[in-house]
Amino acid sequence: MKYILTISCPDATGIVAEVASYLRDRTCFIDESFQYGDPATRRFFMRAVFTPQAESPAIGAITEAFAAIGERFKMEWSIVAADKKPKVLIAVSKMGHCLNDLLHRWQAGQMHIDIAGVFSNHEDFRKLVEWHDIPFHYLPITPETKRTQEAAWLKIAADTKADFVVLARYMQVLSAEASAALAGRCINIHHSFLPSFMGAKPYQQAYARGVKIIGATAHYVTADLDEGPIIEQAVERVDHTQSVADLVATGRDLENVVLARAVRYHAERRVLLNGRKTVVFR
Repeated sequence: MKYILTISCPDATGIVAEVASYLRDRTCFIDESFQYGDPATRRFFMRAVFTPQAESPAIGAITEAFAAIGERFKMEWSIVAADKKPKVLIAVSKMGHCLNDLLHRWQAGQMHIDIAGVFSNHEDFRKLVEWHDIPFHYLPITPETKRTQEAAWLKIAADTKADFVVLARYMQVLSAEASAALAGRCINIHHSFLPSFMGAKPYQQAYARGVKIIGATAHYVTADLDEGPIIEQAVERVDHTQSVADLVATGRDLENVVLARAVRYHAERRVLLNGRKTVVFR
């Protein structure tokens, strides 16, 4: 069985050699290893996949003994079985393209996740979700019930032991408390026009301005609206011959791809937080 080791710590000389020697001395085969030292933040990041051999100690002993290295280098680290699928709770409102894409990729075995449930402030996608044998939670919202509704889906996340939450075009702003509770564990998708085209009908605004590039951005949710650490982005060129409907269709295709990549990177433990940005080991 393969295991994934992730590390974030102050940068220092000898970290890679220390980790490699540690795994070698326990007869672990290093399948892949990526590392990066950020000269701006002076932090070090590493993701290594390794396979213990028949003569290796038990994984519990390997993990326990690694704590000494972690303490010496002031690491935030973890060792997780590579085949462990994180549980995901998905949120959606009335636009279902991202939800449908995630469900299709999940059912096709392309997403290394277990979907614990889907919640929505609308009933539109109940049949689609339940057709996939996934629990659907209808949690309507009014200005008076917004906090109650948020508390309800946070309880669902806790009860299902969801490892992270995906906002698949969930058109509600999370409270500062929910954003803090889910720091580094809640992924959102939006068009890349922000902040140039904020508010309603961004594609119509973009069309009116004759944009030449449109795109999509997946990021972690923070209390600062749409300003969380970016995980993945993509763009595509457009021109004057394309209508608003064409721009919307292109934008939604990009949203599907970008969100799926971000979910996969996070699920495979390829994303490490680096202050207000991320390190992504693709």
